Amino acid sequence: MATPLVTIVRLAAASRVLVLTLSLLACLLFRPYDTSASLHPPCLSSPSFPPSTSSSNSTTATISSLAVWDGVHFARAAECGYEYEQSFAFLPLLPASITLLSRSRKSPHLYLNFSSLRCLLDLVWCWVLAPFPSAVFAPLVPMLGYRAVLVISGHVLNNVAFVAAAAYFYRLSVLILKDSGAAYRASVLFCFNPASVFYSSLYSESLYALFSLGGLFYLFFGSRTVAMIMLALSGSARSNGALNAGYICFEALLQAYDAAIQKKRHMWAVQALVTGFLRSTFIFLPFFAFQAYGYLNICLHGYTDELRPWCKAKLPLLYSFIQSHYWGVGFLRYFQVKQLPNFLLASPVLSLAVYSIVHYIKLLHQLFQSTSIHEQIIANIEGRLVEAYESSEFATVLKSEISTGLNSKKQGNTEVKKRKSVTTRAASASLDGNVSTRGIVGDNKDGCPLLVLPFILHLTFMTFTAFFVMHVQVSTRFLSASPPIYWAASHILAPARGGSCKRWGYFIVVYFIAYILLGSLLFPNFYPFT
Repeated sequence: MATPLVTIVRLAAASRVLVLTLSLLACLLFRPYDTSASLHPPCLSSPSFPPSTSSSNSTTATISSLAVWDGVHFARAAECGYEYEQSFAFLPLLPASITLLSRSRKSPHLYLNFSSLRCLLDLVWCWVLAPFPSAVFAPLVPMLGYRAVLVISGHVLNNVAFVAAAAYFYRLSVLILKDSGAAYRASVLFCFNPASVFYSSLYSESLYALFSLGGLFYLFFGSRTVAMIMLALSGSARSNGALNAGYICFEALLQAYDAAIQKKRHMWAVQALVTGFLRSTFIFLPFFAFQAYGYLNICLHGYTDELRPWCKAKLPLLYSFIQSHYWGVGFLRYFQVKQLPNFLLASPVLSLAVYSIVHYIKLLHQLFQSTSIHEQIIANIEGRLVEAYESSEFATVLKSEISTGLNSKKQGNTEVKKRKSVTTRAASASLDGNVSTRGIVGDNKDGCPLLVLPFILHLTFMTFTAFFVMHVQVSTRFLSASPPIYWAASHILAPARGGSCKRWGYFIVVYFIAYILLGSLLFPNFYPFT
């Protein structure tokens, strides 16, 4: 019998096959609204790969047309580098990744633009990637052309990344919720989330979800260095990945509190805070390094004599300028009567996000009423210390010792009676595969551990930004990698719940299915979706 994790991986793979099949059928059955994506002008500063043979021109055009909406910009950045100011809105992790998968050692791009710094990907290739053998999809370039191969590698990469992200989502959910059933239901919902079409397209959502969810899992599991690297990579996939530094800060505060209050080691507390600050700074580095590259490329080495307005700012952030200048992103700037259909399109995910926030705020309030914050912090720290031993050879011995300690009450051991506390029960629950969180959350029957708090704060900020600042229709995919949305939906869909919860659960399932179908139909054909 397959384990829940294996089942989630299989469901994630099946969901990708479903979305890709629906998208391909939609492309075959319907005429695209905008056919300009098939136009591929040559790169401005470097020659393209040799054109495809005449026998494969139609195949090449068909494959290249699979890059739609933002996918056009990602493919262009991978092929030609960052040629235009607005292209810097698309962060480099996805273009760099598909370039790595597609370029051969004999690439004609290999030494171009080295001195002028016009192409970040060429620099990476010349300094880092050139010594490696030919990439996975490089042999297809002579047959299909470079751009078509970039599109293929992007689709393969993103679909594989989504499957891995679903696995991390399940592991993270078990670690945070301490409820394998709720984690399983939430993971199934994530596999078939409303923004599924973006996770199977040439978009950065899959890579962001992979490194964001993976980084959070390793952070709360105790592997902080791995977590720091993965969360930094999430910031090079999407700009909001830099917000993941908040989780590092939360973890550092817990460690500092434990060191200062519980262990009375104030130097340890200072060390925890300083280390947390440095790790948080590291997560911001990829995003700001890319902004610095844009500044060098446009403000210092630009072809035009006229300095761009954002170059003169005290803090010259190219990304915020692009969002405001080219796409009209800003506080309340999207509040227009003509945008009402977009608000309606985003209303389901925004409603679910608000419900998630309110639901967990209530549970956290109940949690803090039943046990003190001090007990919660110590319980979470000690519980994760025990969890870290689960994968080691000492797990069995430790489990035996805890079991002996819990049973020693019958033998009249007064010292163990004193240790019959939240910490001991949390450790015991951590080693129990079926996870009851009563040791951590007191009498809270819904099971809401303290570690949910940073997820709710993060979701609150994201929801506020999506509604008041961004193009609101983007909310569907902007919030799609936020775990509390699926955790709350899983709570509604719990088998034991009935009445109104059963009715709302039905609406959630219909919403997820409807958006998968709509997205697979509209998005590949250049019709507005989200």
